[in-house]
Order: sequence, then C-alpha cells, then structure tokens
Amino acid sequence: MTNAIEVKGLRKEFKAYSSRSGLKGAFRDLFTRNYKVLKAVNDISFTVKQGEMVGYIGENGAGKSTTIKMLTGILTPTSGEIQVNGMNPHKEREQFTRTIGVVFGQRSQLWWDIAVQESFRLLKKVYKVSDEDYNNHMEHVIRTLDIGPLLDKPVRKLSLGQRMRCELAAALIHNPPLLFLDEPTIGLDVLVKLKIRQFLKEINEKYNTTILLTTHDLADIEALCERVVMLDEGNIIYDGSLQKLRSNWGDMKQVIFEFTKEPLQEQLQLITQGLPVTWVRGDRLNSWVANLENKGDSMSQLIAKVAAKYEIADLSIHEISTEEVIRNIYEEGVVNG
Repeated sequence: MTNAIEVKGLRKEFKAYSSRSGLKGAFRDLFTRNYKVLKAVNDISFTVKQGEMVGYIGENGAGKSTTIKMLTGILTPTSGEIQVNGMNPHKEREQFTRTIGVVFGQRSQLWWDIAVQESFRLLKKVYKVSDEDYNNHMEHVIRTLDIGPLLDKPVRKLSLGQRMRCELAAALIHNPPLLFLDEPTIGLDVLVKLKIRQFLKEINEKYNTTILLTTHDLADIEALCERVVMLDEGNIIYDGSLQKLRSNWGDMKQVIFEFTKEPLQEQLQLITQGLPVTWVRGDRLNSWVANLENKGDSMSQLIAKVAAKYEIADLSIHEISTEEVIRNIYEEGVVNG
C-alpha cells in the first residue's frame, strides 16, 4: 500500500517580536527589535497510508493547524521533507492542489453572496472537472449530505450546519484522493455531526479516500479513526491505534458516589490512601467521582472503604472516556511508547 503522506524531520519556526515599554523603548524598536524563535512544529516524522483515516489531535497551540498548512502547501517548512500524493506541496502547488480537498472549520471556500450551486460551478471550472465526472460524483455527494434544497440559496443565508455540509461538498467536487479536515464539526449540532461522520465513512469506503482529521471533538475521532497521532508543543507524543491508546492508558473506571451527606475531599483521600485513585467533585449535589486504575481488587477495596465510612445514596460505575484518557496523558507528560 502506497503512502499518501510522508513527513520526515518537519520543523516550522516563527519569530515572535516583543515591544519595549515607554516612548524611549518605542524609539529603540524603530532600529532594533527584540524577538525570540518559537518552534510551532519540532522535527516530526510520520506517514499516512492511502485510504487511512487518521486523527491528528492535540491541545490549542500544539502545532496541528501549522502542520496541516505545511502539508497543504500554505506554509513553507523551516526544514524537513514533505511528500503528499508523491509531490512537494509548496513547490508543485498548482498540480498538487488538484489532488487534495481541504475543509477549515473557521474559513470558507464558498463565495458569500452567490448561490451555493454557483460556487460549485466556479470550483468545477477551477479544477477542470468534466460535466460527466461532476454529475456522476456530485449527485451522490449532494444526496448523501442532503444539500439539494440549499443549492439555490446564498451562502450568507445558510446556518452553520448547512454551510459546513456545503463546504464539505465543495472540497470534494474534484473527488480528491486525500482530504484534510481541520475542525470540520466545530459548533455543529449532534444530528449534523452524525450526518457528516456517516458521509466521511462512505467516501472512504467507496473511493478509498485518505482523511487526515484534526478536531477537539474526540467523538469524531472515535467514530472515524482507528489511528491517532497526538501532538504536544510541536512534538509527536503518541502515534498508534486508538484501541492501544485506550488499553495502555485507559484501563480505568469512574466510580460515581452520591452521598446522603457530602464528605470533604481530604477525608476521601485519607480513607482511600494507597489505592490508585483520584477524586474530583461530581455534577450532582453531594456527589464525588473516583477515577480508579482498574488493577486487581482495587474496585472492591475502594467501594468497601468508602461504604464503611459513609452512607451512600447511589453508586454507578463507568468506563473512562477517551477525552479523560487523553487529558491524563497530557497531565502526566507521557512520551510516545
């Protein structure tokens, strides 16, 4: 299987300027400026196979969008090598852009004041798509995303969910083998998210479309991606299967206790000392959540120790969420392993 994306030793640095205070400082800034070099992406390497759906995740400022912009040819790397669809994105730009589709959740590629279908026609001309290819492919896209009734409306009159479905369709007019999605479901309601997720699964199965997805909504990752690449301060700290991530770091349970009378956190920590557990306040009145490493008989010990000391009104046990797993990894500063 060929690689759609090959990245080796990729780095992007930016100069951040700082101003001196006062009139004298401003005058000095006219001649010499203070700056420091920030590494947004720091010597990362990874590959994505043709047909893979990969989640590219990290906190704000981790370097996700900077990476996407280099992979799509918008930014030039400071150093390192990039091959996307067998091309250098920023050196073979015109030919390269015909092989990718891009959706930025906070930027539009549709013209604001004209009907959606007119934007589609313009993009069809830009990508030199034949009438036959356009009709065969876009009929399926329009039907699946349920945007037929929206085609004659100006983009400015669409809701956010309607616009994002149209943005996704626009990125697929030339049926690219590789699709970059940067926060494509930001701000969308549950039903629209489900429709977009289902559609992405369909095009991946039908056309073997490679998808690189960045998002803060980990439900998108769980629904679509078997593999995740996790970034922190410009470095890759995990690259592997989502299942392995959960099994390595997610072998935890959440035990939610509702007490008849709320205890203090210090008291809970004291009576469960020695157990692999952390306590956080729950959403309900008199409730506490125990995040517990599920080792040996730690669960029965936890419940026994708490029940011996406090009167429990209710108790429930849950699998820890992927979001909680990833938060734990960032807090512990775990390096790829």
